[in-house]
Amino acid sequence: MRLDSHQHFWNFSAEQYPWMKPGWLIRRDFLPPDLAAEQKKVGLDGCIAVQARQTLEESRWLLALADHHGIIKGVVGWVDLRSAEVEAQLARFAAHPKFRGVRHVVQDEPDDRFMLREDFLRGLGRLKQFKLTYDLLIFPKQLPAAIELARRFPDQPFVLDHMAKPLIRDGTVKPWGTHIRELARLPNVWCKVSGLVTEARWQGWKNEDFKPYLDVVFECFGVNRLMFGSDWPVCLLAGGYEQVFRLAEGYVQGLGVEQQSAFFGGNAARFYGVA
Repeated sequence: MRLDSHQHFWNFSAEQYPWMKPGWLIRRDFLPPDLAAEQKKVGLDGCIAVQARQTLEESRWLLALADHHGIIKGVVGWVDLRSAEVEAQLARFAAHPKFRGVRHVVQDEPDDRFMLREDFLRGLGRLKQFKLTYDLLIFPKQLPAAIELARRFPDQPFVLDHMAKPLIRDGTVKPWGTHIRELARLPNVWCKVSGLVTEARWQGWKNEDFKPYLDVVFECFGVNRLMFGSDWPVCLLAGGYEQVFRLAEGYVQGLGVEQQSAFFGGNAARFYGVA
């Protein structure tokens, strides 16, 4: 199965999506039929739909979409990991076979060590009993906390979204690369090759701009813990769906057929437990 491990759906509302700035072309609805048309162009079969709002309604809505659109193979939703009701929330959503993981928008938290707060740790510790994964959405400055978190929960599967958003437009590799290598030493952590074009200069980026960063993650994670993700439709701010796919395809063209198959779907299916 050829999968996109990371994309979003929404019915646009300025109130629900305040992070979308006026004038951005993504301020409109994006739904499964829109994605299906894009995936057909590049030969992908389905996706993992990832939360874009921090509400329980977001998780319910994504699962409802998954019930009606076979293209959605799994959902990474949101629950309030800090809530005393977290176990009940997890039980409710985990009863749905396509609810495969949880994400919190940690990158927007002002405390760089937010993930190490006692209430968050308590909630995160409940994921294992429901066989759920956790997506790490962070900036490079939050990598030290992510390393500590993953060490504390060695049996919890983690995946790093967008390679922790390296400073591509600045051409800066350190200290991001050092921290990535440390994180990758932990076998319970995987990584999504996603969200890169929006970390580069939106206009005029070139494929070679990404090579230093891709070299790091492929060297330290290895192809069997990496997965392609488009970050569609956010990627449209800097490049089309097919552009993003071809960027990744070009980088892995020297790999064997089995390795490419793993990168473009097999690893995501294994990590999230979807078929």
